[in-house]
Amino acid sequence: MGWFNPQQSEAGGKCNCPKQLFALSTKSTFLRLQNLPTVCAKSEDSQMDKHIQAFLNRITLIAAIIATILLLLILLHPPEACGPHFTHESFLRFPRSTCDSFHHPRQFSTLEKKNQRLWSTSAWLKKVHSFSLIFLDAQKSCPSRPLSLLSNSSKTLCILAGAGQEVMALEQIGVSDVTAIDLVDSPPLVSRADPFNLPFFDDDFDFAFSAQFDTVLFPSRFVGEMERTVRLGGSCLLIVEECTHNQVREIAGLFKRGELVDADNFTFSGSKMTRIVVRITRPTSS
Repeated sequence: MGWFNPQQSEAGGKCNCPKQLFALSTKSTFLRLQNLPTVCAKSEDSQMDKHIQAFLNRITLIAAIIATILLLLILLHPPEACGPHFTHESFLRFPRSTCDSFHHPRQFSTLEKKNQRLWSTSAWLKKVHSFSLIFLDAQKSCPSRPLSLLSNSSKTLCILAGAGQEVMALEQIGVSDVTAIDLVDSPPLVSRADPFNLPFFDDDFDFAFSAQFDTVLFPSRFVGEMERTVRLGGSCLLIVEECTHNQVREIAGLFKRGELVDADNFTFSGSKMTRIVVRITRPTSS
């Protein structure tokens, strides 16, 4: 038998007894049988790990093949909803502006068409009507101002005129000589100019008007330029948010060449406002 070496006895000598040989053989066989289940279990675990690893490798390979096929399909046949359809001509055409679009290119619209759309809106017409009432009242005389502020022949200046509703209102009541300026032009009604450095000569206008005095950063300088351009005997009209008598006096005190002749509260486009009228009574200082 090859499982043990019966050359040595437990005492170190030779062993020739058959009983002892049988006992040693039996003991060795028992120990090997006892370790057999552990060896088999390890072998089974190793085989199971190999099967699982092989299964996972197959799944990974299949997933990679499917992903590759889908990617090729997307590249060869892109869906239309993914983005704009660019053609060779699209890249050759240089965009005219940031508003240029490949899907919905804007049709060119002339200034005349744009103004016609703007001037026909209800908000525009309502604002023009409100300004017309102000200027019609300025053409009238009253006990506080026996002379009218405005006539059809008056050379008129509108400062910070916005889109030009007040200009259109003046033209509708018969005032034809109207000049309007703002920081941003709005042709053909409003030109671009600096309200704090008006590009006009002294005593150049008969009547000056502004409905944006509340928004200016430098009121004193604004008023100084306004009254500089109005001739002796002319008038300045300011429309401001509703204010008290003391506030009216404070605003009128900014005019170095003029005197307060009238101030009243009224409703303008649904808002409570104050009208301040100053007559130029002193000549421009040289």
